Amino acid sequence: MEKRVTFKGWLLPMLLLLPQVIITAVFFFYPAGQAVWQSLFIPDPFGLKSQFVGLGNFEFLLNDPFYRASFLTTAIFSTLVTLVSMGVALFLAVLADRLIKGSGAYRTLLIWPYAVAPAVAGVLWLFMFNTRVGVVSWYLGLLGYDWNHVLNGNEAMGLVVVASAWGRISYNFLFFLAGLQAIPRSVIEAAAIDGARFWTRFRTIVFPLLSPTTFFLLVVNIVYAFFETFGVIHTITSGGPQQSTTILVYKVFSDGFVGQDLGSSAAQSVILLFVVGLLTVVQFKYIERRVHY
Repeated sequence: MEKRVTFKGWLLPMLLLLPQVIITAVFFFYPAGQAVWQSLFIPDPFGLKSQFVGLGNFEFLLNDPFYRASFLTTAIFSTLVTLVSMGVALFLAVLADRLIKGSGAYRTLLIWPYAVAPAVAGVLWLFMFNTRVGVVSWYLGLLGYDWNHVLNGNEAMGLVVVASAWGRISYNFLFFLAGLQAIPRSVIEAAAIDGARFWTRFRTIVFPLLSPTTFFLLVVNIVYAFFETFGVIHTITSGGPQQSTTILVYKVFSDGFVGQDLGSSAAQSVILLFVVGLLTVVQFKYIERRVHY
């Protein structure tokens, strides 16, 4: 018999929900409302007064070729970060699930990178690939390859993708490993007795049973690539060279805090919020249909 907790009256449930409602209102709804309001104005250079322009900021952004280019950069960057981090994490989780000796130490070492902040991870990778003192760039020079992410946009994009995905692999690894360990061994053993090889079992049994975990990580990693990779990009490339690594969230910072164009920056944040919300709705509406719970 299923037991459910019931409350007599509405006062206690409201008191229990009140802290979360206050936090959501203060840290989400109020800033979002302020961003929407500021996006309708253009402040003067001294910040003393603002001029109402309506949707003028949005019209200017949609006609700006640099801002439109940041959409493509964000799409490429978020897709690569999501695929690399989830693919490597799934591979490591499969290895850890099959490991018998030393599995505890192996799993602990794989979790450590998650404790590193994105900005710190960006500094670490910047040191390794620094064009003057970087160890990796020095070895690449010995092999005849002249690494210079300061001037080469493709190399800069590759570096920020690897640095961003590296810190996310541990997070994905934990969920994939938990999902693998939750799969009944009897199902896999029955398939092995029927003659199915490892990759056949993984493709037809294991991966479909991991679809809830994979869908959850897909949504979370896309949001991470859109917002939480700011520290990595800021420490490694600062959006360069020639804005080749300027994603939407970094352009909000560069136009608002560096360029002091607060109206355009607020409009960009509103567009960014709309884009991420739309992507999340699309994922839940179309991709979740292929999830088997």
